Parts: sequence; C-alpha cells; structure tokens
Amino acid sequence: MSESTNNQKEEILINQNVTPEQFDWDSFESGLDADARKEKSDLEEIYNGSMDSLNDNDVLTGKVVRLTDKEAIVDINFKSEGVISLNEFRYRPDLQVGDEVEVMVDRREDKSGQLQLSHKKARTLKAWDTVNELHESGEIVNGFVKSRTKGGMIVDVHGIEAFLPGSQIDVKPIKDYDQYVGKTMEFKVVKINPEFKNVVVSHKALIEADIEGQKKEIIAQLEKGQVLEGTVKNITSYGVFVDLGGVDGLIHITDLSWSRVNHPSEILEDGQTVKVVILDFDDEKTRIQLGMKQLEPHPWEALSSELKVGDKVKGKVVVLADYGAFVEIAPGVEGLIHVSEMSWSTHLRSAGDFVKVGDEVETVVLSIDREDRKISLGMKQLSEDPWKNIEAKYPIGSEHVGTVRNFTNFGVFVELEEGIDGLIYISDLSWTKKIKHPSEYTNVGDKLNVVVLELDTAARRLSLGHKQLQENPWDKFESKYAEGTVHTGKATDVFDKGAQVQFEDAEVEAFCPSRLLEKEDGSKIKKGEEAQFKVIEFNKEFKRVVVSHTGIFRDEERKNFKESNNSGSNNSSSARPMSTGSQNEERSTLGDIDALAELKKRMEQGK
Repeated sequence: MSESTNNQKEEILINQNVTPEQFDWDSFESGLDADARKEKSDLEEIYNGSMDSLNDNDVLTGKVVRLTDKEAIVDINFKSEGVISLNEFRYRPDLQVGDEVEVMVDRREDKSGQLQLSHKKARTLKAWDTVNELHESGEIVNGFVKSRTKGGMIVDVHGIEAFLPGSQIDVKPIKDYDQYVGKTMEFKVVKINPEFKNVVVSHKALIEADIEGQKKEIIAQLEKGQVLEGTVKNITSYGVFVDLGGVDGLIHITDLSWSRVNHPSEILEDGQTVKVVILDFDDEKTRIQLGMKQLEPHPWEALSSELKVGDKVKGKVVVLADYGAFVEIAPGVEGLIHVSEMSWSTHLRSAGDFVKVGDEVETVVLSIDREDRKISLGMKQLSEDPWKNIEAKYPIGSEHVGTVRNFTNFGVFVELEEGIDGLIYISDLSWTKKIKHPSEYTNVGDKLNVVVLELDTAARRLSLGHKQLQENPWDKFESKYAEGTVHTGKATDVFDKGAQVQFEDAEVEAFCPSRLLEKEDGSKIKKGEEAQFKVIEFNKEFKRVVVSHTGIFRDEERKNFKESNNSGSNNSSSARPMSTGSQNEERSTLGDIDALAELKKRMEQGK
C-alpha cells in the first residue's frame, strides 16, 4: 500500500472518530454502501449462473428486437443481445421485430465481444426430430423449393435441405423444373437416411393419394353397361387407355370399331373426349374394360336380307394370311376367301400369291351364316371349272406336255393346265432306270411329256405315264438275252453271295451267284474283271437276269464226257453217267433268290 493511501486512511479515521476495526473498508474501496454492494453481488451471481448455463449447441427461444440491412438482433435474456445473419431467414421474408425465433449459441463472443447466434443450426437440430416424426406419421409438411439440382429439386423443410426427385414432383412427367423454384408446396417425407442426414420428399405421393380417393369414389359407382365420358390418356398398339375422371379404363383395339382397325391411332388421338360403355371389370374394379363400337348398331343388322349364296359381291382385302384373305364387303362385315377358293389349281399356295391388302376384288358368296355372322367367299367360281368336259380334253391315251410342280416319295405331280394335275408314279418314269426318288430324274419346273393312263372324274384324279411314250426295251432284251445265250460282261461289284454283272446294254444288270463265279483254274472272278457269262434265267416282268460263268466250261466238260461215254459204251460196262445233280447244278436255288433280293437292295441303295 502506498504512503499516500495510508495517509488518506488515517485522515478518514480521525475525521470519523473510529478505530480501524470499526471502519467500513469495503465501502471505502468500492465506493458503494452495503445495500449497493449486496445488489451488485446478487447481479454477479445471476450473471455467473447464466454464463454457466449457456452452452454451445443449446437451442433457445429469442425475440427479434431490431433488424438491420444484414442482421437480426435477437434478445435471449443474456447479458448481451445476439446477432444472426438475415441470410438464415430467406425462407421468412416477412420476419418482423417482435417475432420469436429459435436460435443456437454459435459463439459466446466474437472479437468485438458480440454474442453470435445461429437460427439455421437451431432449426436443423430441431427439424430432424420433427422430420422423423413426420416420416413416421405420414403427415403433410410445407416446404420451400430453393433450387434445382441434378435429377430434381432442393426443398427446405423446417431448415433441412431435402431432395425432391424429378419423378416425385407430379404424376405427369415434368419438363420445366424452374417453374417450381421459389414456391412453397406441400410434401410428404418418404425416406430418411440418418447416417448421411439425407431426406427425400414427394409431392406426387399427395397427388396419388388424392387420385386414389377419387378413384375409390368413382369405382364404387361403376356398373356394367354404364355409358361414361372420358379423355384419351394413352394410345398403344393393342388399345386405348381412357381417363374416366381419376380412374383409367382400356378400350381394346377390337372394341374400337366394328370395322377392322390396324392401329388405334387410326380412330382416336391423345386428349380426345370419347363416349364409352363399361363392358366388364374385375372384382376389385381395378381393371376396367371399355368399348366404343358397342354404342353403335352391329353392321350385320344393316346387311341386306336379300344377300344369298351365289351372289356376286365386291369388297376390299383388309387382312391377308397364308390360309386366305378377309374381304370387307360392307362396313364392319367381312368374309373369308380360303386359299383353296382362289384358284382351281390344286397346288397349295399362299393367299399372297393371288391378292394383297387393299385390293378391290370381286367374289361369289359360297355360304352365309347370319346367326354366327360368318360369310365364305370364292374367287375361282368366277371362271369355268377346268374339270368340266375333262374327258374330251384329256382322253385316255392322249399325249400332252406338262410342268413338274412337286414331288412325293412315290411320284411326280405334273400340271397340264391351271386346275388340272396328274400323277406319274415313280415306276412309270423309266423302263430301265432304278429311281429311288423322283428328284433323281427331273426337277420342279421342268417340262415333261406325258400320256394319260387313267381318268377318274368323280375323284378328280388323273394318272399319267412318261415311260409309256417309249418302246419297252425289255421286249428286245427278252430275245437278246434268252436263256442259254452267252455274253461278255464285267463284274462291277462282288460280294459274299455273288456278283453284279454289267453287259454292253447299260440298262441290263445281271446277277451271278457266288458258286457260279468259279473259273476253270479254281479261282473266282474278281471285281472289275471281264469274262464270258451264260444266261441261266431271264424274267422280263421283274427285270431279272441270272447268269453263270462256271456253266460255260462245265458244258464243255459234259460234252466231252458224253462223247467219250458214247464211244466206249460197248466195251466199258463199268462207265457211269454224270449224276443228275451235276446236270442241274446251274438252276437257281433259294440261296440265289435271297442273293438276288440282296443285289436288288444294294442296287437301290446305289452301292
């Protein structure tokens, strides 16, 4: 303590006539009396207590006491007022003095000693609790659309930036997102991710909920046969969806018009108002089947009652199929021309070979069923039946030129004129060639000379022949290759039971049994070897020739033996004649017949 201070105290004690112990030094040092000091102490206690209770991140309620160009001054009952940037109140452009706002202590004092508050942080902290409650309850919440972002919009919901996907803005696709920026709209919280603090909201969900409510009201009133007015909502290849005022129904393409429709867009267009009738719906009435054509009389009712079988009618080809063509002879009335009624030709062809869609054709009514609403039509009946007077045009034995149309395993169909076909059996194609399939002999489209063998007018069948136009060479071969004649032949194939032998006439192929291939030296004829062969059997009907090589030198042996036997018969009583079996050894056996059958099979197989 300084000397001047001590002198001052001694002067005070003298003037007040008190001892040092009796003097109020606190009042002297503070300049306050006892009551004033007590009041100050109470205030300090309150102040210190408030400082201790005011923690960062605490959410408090304050009152706006003043607004500047950039800041809001907020009183939170603290020793000083806090400051909040007006940027945090962009969602509240109508903020006024006296409004209560939620704040959070951002910093107790900045460098200038000012208490810094945050309204945004307070809203965000509290908003998370609110948003979670809204998500659980499904309540509707107002949100401020702040800006666009990739794939959608950013929405302020109680201070939280939520994401509004583009697909959740409306039930209809949205092209212009900017029209929603700056607007306050109603939303529903549809998804929350606490880990990443993500919130997804939807405006579409509210619209769908409203539509669903309207839909239930409408559906409850629906009845079959009820006629309603609706708006074309969507056109597909199979039908048209119509909005009945909150609920959709489908008009199938077949229920648009009594006439045939290729695509619904031919009848209706988007946004068009139409009258429809309810045809059917499921138990829950979620699928509603509508019709338009049912509101008009059926075209068959307007069809002339005088139309009868045999009448000629004109129409337009509207549908084409392989089996026939549908022709519209009156609006909504179609008849079928089967492909078999398009031409007298018996060849099965596609209807497209005769007509095409859009063609105007003349037809004849073949049958009409008004009850089932079916008409059969014909085109070939407009020309004369080629089988009329067929006997005069194609008598038996007459020769003609035809066109090969198609094959079967057993023969060839030849067209003499349109509607007149005949069959040549495979056995009537050639006298000599062994044909396994007609395609080996001729081709489709080839011209072929034929002769009429048989004619059945009732069954419309014509049997033709081709080989009959030539002389049967086997008549000539019958004398040339008579039994006992000898010819030079070549073994073209040798197998276990014999050999195939080819003579100079290429058409003649003979068979030589294995036992008759033996040569004089004991060896056997091999494949490709030429030798002399004696005909031991000839059958013209079956074109079968059997030959023997062994028989040639055996004949010589028998001849020599016979001459020797005759010269010594008077003196040699012990001489014996040749056995009967030796004389008949060249005759065909059952084994030879089997071998012939095998040879025929091998020849047919081309071996």
